[in-house]
Amino acid sequence: MDVFYAIPVGLKQSASIIFLIFMIGGAIAIYDRTRAIDSGINALIVKTKGNYQALIITVAFIFGMLSSLGLAANAVIAFIPIGIALSRSMKLDAITGVAVVYLGYYAGNAVGVLDPTILGTAQTLAEVPLFSGVIFRVVLFAILIVVTIAYIVWYARRIANDPTTSYMYGIAKDDPDYEQPHTQSLDSTFSLRQKLSLVVFIAFIGLFLYGAFEYKWGIEHLSAIFIMMSIVVAAMFKIAPNDYIKTFMKGAQSLVYGALVVGIARAVIVILDEGRVLDSIVQATLVPLQQTSHFWGAQLLYFFNLLFNLLVTSGTGQASIVMPIMVPILDILDLTRQTGVLILKLGDGFTNIITPTSGVLMAVLAVGKVPWTRWVKFVFPILMIWVVIGMAAIGIATAISYGPV
Repeated sequence: MDVFYAIPVGLKQSASIIFLIFMIGGAIAIYDRTRAIDSGINALIVKTKGNYQALIITVAFIFGMLSSLGLAANAVIAFIPIGIALSRSMKLDAITGVAVVYLGYYAGNAVGVLDPTILGTAQTLAEVPLFSGVIFRVVLFAILIVVTIAYIVWYARRIANDPTTSYMYGIAKDDPDYEQPHTQSLDSTFSLRQKLSLVVFIAFIGLFLYGAFEYKWGIEHLSAIFIMMSIVVAAMFKIAPNDYIKTFMKGAQSLVYGALVVGIARAVIVILDEGRVLDSIVQATLVPLQQTSHFWGAQLLYFFNLLFNLLVTSGTGQASIVMPIMVPILDILDLTRQTGVLILKLGDGFTNIITPTSGVLMAVLAVGKVPWTRWVKFVFPILMIWVVIGMAAIGIATAISYGPV
């Protein structure tokens, strides 16, 4: 009974993300009707002469920078439709569209150069000066974003040469836009009204980012932003109220499967939390590490955080649970607390791109209509590369006594 009871509880706890998925689906359906996003992307591609590599580099780097500064946060979900439209117009697949935005974002999030939330929480709990050690993180971010962009470009080039190598090939035969690259010719026509509708999109997302920092707006506010955005765009294009409702509902309906997956994945965390399994895992795993050596202790702490993040995907939540126990272990192992913060950040950031218990990841995949199993096939190699880079970074941090404390 408890297992089945956890499913509706998981859906309830994920309600804000589930409703956000519906609101994004509805709003993007309105935008699809206006063809504003497709026309804008097509015009951009025509102007860049179809240089998809330059577009991938630019978009991924922008999101990496925003995330490393603690910006974007849950708003990353809102930009997935832009990535999808970009990839479709370049005759690439939906995975590429998701990857350009999401992997770029998490390459920055994992390091958090000046992130006031997760990094700030971890450094505060470890009693490390806020934002100290920034040069090391800047170098690490540069390495991660370059490697990530190179991987995405490699994949895009591969499927551009042979569409059958796409991990999305053969999926959703009733929806060719999400099966494989389409072969429509690019139309550079981009009306003033379409341009203004994209300005509206940027303005509303900017409003959310401002509200998130100034007034602590959350997921619910982002849902409201998409509702308002869709109404404004519908008015601009003189879409009748009944047509607006039908279009919005159809868009929301197309994402029901992905929305339900988010809630069901959350049920796993409900079961673990109700049984107080998480606290037991932390205690049972971390305390024995006191007996390990200086170098291997740091690496084992890193791998623990990588695995623990599969269960607790919230960065601030993981910091709050793990750091109070990890700090005295760092002192015993003669590791700097700054190294401990780095271990926490990398452990929290990397596996967020693969864990099905992440509401943000599942929402992103739902909006992009990318099955999780296909996403894992694509993302696993870059995850392994990230993990190795993380091991090297922690090894260097251990060797140089990365500080100041």
